Amino acid sequence: MSTGYSPEDTAESATIFAADNAPAADSAHPNGDQAALGSKESDENRLRQDIPWGVRIAAEWSWRVIIILIAVGVTIWLLSHVMLLLIPLLIAGLLASLLRPLHNAFRKLKFPRILAAMTSILVLMGGVFGILYLVGSEIVSGFAEMAGQVETGIVELIDWADEFARSFGLEVSTEQFNQGLEEALNWIEDNSDAIMSGAAGVGSVAGNIAIGTILVLFTLIFFLSDGRRLWDFMVLFVPAKHRPAIHGAGRRGWTAVGTYMRVQVFVAFVDALGIYIGAVILDVPLALPIAVLVFFGGFVPVVGAVVTGAVAVLLAWVAHDFMTALLMLGVVLLVQQIESNVLQPIIMGKAVKLHPLAVVLAVTAGTTLLGLIGALFAVPVLAFIKRATQYLNKEEWRGDAEALAMEQDVKEEALRRAAQQEQLEAEEQASTASLKRRIFETIPVLDPQKHGSGRGKDPEEGEGEAETSSQGPDPHHGAQRARRSRSDDEDKDSSPK
Repeated sequence: MSTGYSPEDTAESATIFAADNAPAADSAHPNGDQAALGSKESDENRLRQDIPWGVRIAAEWSWRVIIILIAVGVTIWLLSHVMLLLIPLLIAGLLASLLRPLHNAFRKLKFPRILAAMTSILVLMGGVFGILYLVGSEIVSGFAEMAGQVETGIVELIDWADEFARSFGLEVSTEQFNQGLEEALNWIEDNSDAIMSGAAGVGSVAGNIAIGTILVLFTLIFFLSDGRRLWDFMVLFVPAKHRPAIHGAGRRGWTAVGTYMRVQVFVAFVDALGIYIGAVILDVPLALPIAVLVFFGGFVPVVGAVVTGAVAVLLAWVAHDFMTALLMLGVVLLVQQIESNVLQPIIMGKAVKLHPLAVVLAVTAGTTLLGLIGALFAVPVLAFIKRATQYLNKEEWRGDAEALAMEQDVKEEALRRAAQQEQLEAEEQASTASLKRRIFETIPVLDPQKHGSGRGKDPEEGEGEAETSSQGPDPHHGAQRARRSRSDDEDKDSSPK
């Protein structure tokens, strides 16, 4: 007899009650989340209103600039530990861009690449050693001839400095001068250990210079012979879609560096020739060494011209008088004005035209970071960056035949790789199917096609049964079954009870 109450009814009613009250409880959470979200949005709006737009933009730029400066500082710090390797590579790069026309000329004469590179380097070394030999012999003979003039000039310079000091109320007597000279000699004796350690440091620097020179010559051979192939290999690390643009920008930048170096050689030669002619006219001693110094100083823009010009003026003053020094200063300024206003704008052209302010800033930054080496490489690096950036900014690779050919090669390579990938996948599928077939032939029980529905049955037997079932009941088979059942009944009747 049922009373209408059971534990199952209690559980069911509890479940129904919970289900009825669940939406009310759940609906409270979205309201709370919406309230929190609204509060957060109001706080953000209040912050946006309190912080000016310019301050927010400055903050966004600030942390990005800080990250860039940190990355640049870390890069410079890391490079400072490999300067013995980096500086020879840079020098070899500049010399390779300078010697490229000579190397191409030897290649036109059917020289092999390595032999053409080595011959170009020998020509360069022969020219440098020849100039140094002439300068050395000139210095030896010149100092022997002008020993008396230098001594007289130094005395005159000291007298002029004494008169200049007296004009400002500063008197230096002979005793004070001798006392200062004696104090200087005593300081040298007291600091002999530091001087000797500095000499040892100079010896270490000389060893580094020797190693760097060997590395420059060895690297220069391969930069001349295999420079293009090295660049092509480096470009392979760039993503394929950006490869033509980067390759073209590198080629244009390298061409700009080569043009700059050849122009600087010509300009430095003109400067040296002008100052040499002026020194010969004014009868300034050591005219050829001054000209060579001006030539090599011309590779350091602005700074090199100022320093070498000051040396020429000072030597004219020491050898002759103040008026000769002023005339030599006029010659130096005239040559520099011709260089900056006539030679560079006409010869250098628009390809590597650099603003003077950019040149001064680059040389200053290079000198601050790397000293004389930084001043030497600052402007070539700036020329490379300027030309490469211009190439990318104007999208010049879209009209560059070599870049377009590389882009076509990249597309063909992508299609070839896709075809190879499809072929590999087809071969893998064929090999997998062949492996499965061999396994199933070896172990037939694992074949799902043969033993999927009826395990242990012969496929021919299964096909026969399917055929029989599809054709309907066989009448001969029914008659045989009736005769078998009658014989069974007769056997049962004849059996003893």
